[in-house]
Amino acid sequence: MKFILASASPRRKEILETVGYKFEVIPSESEEKIKDGLSPKDTVEALAYQKALEVYAANPDCVVLGADTIVVFDGEILGKPRDKEDAKRMLKLLSGQTHEVRTGYCVLGGNMEIVLSECTLVTFFELSDEEIENYINTGEPMDKAGAYGIQGKGALLVRSILGDYFNVVGLPVANVSRCLRMAGIEPEKNQ
Repeated sequence: MKFILASASPRRKEILETVGYKFEVIPSESEEKIKDGLSPKDTVEALAYQKALEVYAANPDCVVLGADTIVVFDGEILGKPRDKEDAKRMLKLLSGQTHEVRTGYCVLGGNMEIVLSECTLVTFFELSDEEIENYINTGEPMDKAGAYGIQGKGALLVRSILGDYFNVVGLPVANVSRCLRMAGIEPEKNQ
């Protein structure tokens, strides 16, 4: 059975390839719509389901994986920054604090419909205005939830994590692989 990743994220693609999955990338084109009043967990699971369902509807003979990652601090969902000022605001909020990174994932197909999420706690060092400005000037924060990427230069901001590192990157691959296995999708054996 064919496996499709319903995400344009280069990080999700790289994680899946690293552990040996063969798949096609068909990103969801739908606008991410978040219903008011949902918890962060329900929000990220709904977004992952939305993405997977759109691609699965056009490819019902395949197994489709949809995913979405959000950063949550003090109940506020921090998506991708709108501009440099928004990135600065987010990084100042996270400075010296612990926040949640939640990734929702959905596997549709192979007689399965699984929607789950993973939460990892990330603690930042206290960041000076200069550190924040220098990091923003790298351009790295601009397409990342919470305005940082732990797999890049943003690693220098992180004091500690509690939970799955790959979840913070964008896909809790060990848990996802168990769901894919239930849907009949396995990584290649000879990698």
